[in-house]
Amino acid sequence: METVMKSPKTAKTKVDKVAVDVPVLRSRAERLAAGQAMRNSVPRSSHAGWTPSAHRRDPIEILEESNHDRLPELVPIRYGRMLRSPFTFLRGSAALMAYDLATTPSTGLRVQACGDCHLLNFGLFATPERNLVFDLNDFDETLPAPWEWDLKRLAVSFAVAGRDSQLSDANSREAVLECTRAYRERLREYSRMNPLEVWYTRLDMKTLIAMAPDEKVKKTREQLADKARQRVVENLFPKIVGEVAGRRRLVDQPPLLYHVNDAGFEERVREALVDYRESLSDERRVLLDRYHLEDFALKVVGIGSVGTRCFIGLFFDEENHPLILQFKEERRSVLEPYAGMSQYDNQGQRVVMGQRLMQSSSDIFLGWLRGKRGYDFFVRQLRDMKMSAPSEEVTAAQIKRYAELCGWTLARAHAKSGDATTISGYLGKGDTFDDAIGAFSLAYADQTERDHAALVKAVRAGRLEALAEE
Repeated sequence: METVMKSPKTAKTKVDKVAVDVPVLRSRAERLAAGQAMRNSVPRSSHAGWTPSAHRRDPIEILEESNHDRLPELVPIRYGRMLRSPFTFLRGSAALMAYDLATTPSTGLRVQACGDCHLLNFGLFATPERNLVFDLNDFDETLPAPWEWDLKRLAVSFAVAGRDSQLSDANSREAVLECTRAYRERLREYSRMNPLEVWYTRLDMKTLIAMAPDEKVKKTREQLADKARQRVVENLFPKIVGEVAGRRRLVDQPPLLYHVNDAGFEERVREALVDYRESLSDERRVLLDRYHLEDFALKVVGIGSVGTRCFIGLFFDEENHPLILQFKEERRSVLEPYAGMSQYDNQGQRVVMGQRLMQSSSDIFLGWLRGKRGYDFFVRQLRDMKMSAPSEEVTAAQIKRYAELCGWTLARAHAKSGDATTISGYLGKGDTFDDAIGAFSLAYADQTERDHAALVKAVRAGRLEALAEE
């Protein structure tokens, strides 16, 4: 049974209909005490357990429901990617874990949640000032929700990824503990800052390099930064663009990149671009207007997003400098059945607003639109020094260091929107909560393996079709 406690002295922001909790004018000591008092109703040790309900829904049924209105020809690719391992299954089953997390203990304190907070949804990208920062980078499921849900999904991802890398459960648990400790300690630091200080703080690449524990790690991080700086549109352009009848065109690479064979498609695209332009601020409209659309094609991305309508647009300015924008269909958040509806009718706008609220810095081309056929889209640059850390064949030391960075980053994201002081009062200075999440993560990793096995069985029985890619 879910245990929920609402703080009696919180105000609701107007970020969403189901708002995040922010502190009213109370002293820091009062808010810390309020958080400590929550332990009576929701003991920190209560987060340790995971026992699926006897009435838990069939996980395959939930996956099939999440495919509603996806492009049916692409769904087998989604299942094929999820089949690879329990970790890829976890990445593609945010809806299933949201269903499970809603049954776990919660203090009732809400933040702007990522909604799909796993370790590969963190990484490097460039700020508008062209600095490399480490931050959350995927917000398809963002919605105000209990802070515990993000932290638990992130912790579980380290337990499952650790097993995928053949690490012992003891080593995987150490990574989870490091992630949770970093979240707890950094959140307390942010709770001592004023709101502007929290919003200004960021974890940049220079800091990451300076934090390196030895020369080997320092060199690795420097090399990672160099690779990220090369992941720009100018380097991607020659790989996916060719020339057809004197016109530059995206090169078809079916089933992962291909043009839509529809006579009215180009007209709908150009109408949608007008809608997208309206979502930008005036100065960024001026920037966008320097480019013209040359081509548009469907592109398969990720795991959980496979089957949704995702397109890339190829643009050029007058001097033939390229710009590639990604137009990604956004559906209702998987958290919505359990956390409430968004105030934003356009799901692309929901994603943009959540991203701006959680990230330290965001893409200058962030925007949204609604297509002529009623689908909502989120828009960003396709590649702008974006890079995620590898999750396979990592050492215990590597995954532990990475877990610290993710826990730290999540704490900052939650501190921007939520009541960091009250949450910190609940968490405390000891490791009671950390140990509980360590136990939960391994127990839910077992659940993920069982659910992955159920997917394998469903494919073998012919219930689902999966397409394995080379």
